[in-house]
Amino acid sequence: MGRKEENTSFICENCSNYVMPLTNGSYRNHCPHCLYSKHLDDKPGDRSSSCGGLMKPIDISYHAKKGYQIIHQCLKCKRIKKNKVAENSVQPDNVINYYQNLM
Repeated sequence: MGRKEENTSFICENCSNYVMPLTNGSYRNHCPHCLYSKHLDDKPGDRSSSCGGLMKPIDISYHAKKGYQIIHQCLKCKRIKKNKVAENSVQPDNVINYYQNLM
């Protein structure tokens, strides 16, 4: 599958919200509403993972070159991955809601 086909809309398997493709030149890999992702990759973009588990957002970190990143942990295999926060798009990530739910 080409990168263009990967930036498509989908229904989130965690919260059932409709997720639109990113419009900022990047690729959508998590829900902007609940921030959950799905374990599809072994290496970024390869779509070769056989796990397929939901990945729960467990924290947010900041990297000087990549900006804010959501830290996800797979609920099935426990693997931890980082994904850039989606900004400046038609459906930006709701990180404020994430922090409010922690309190």
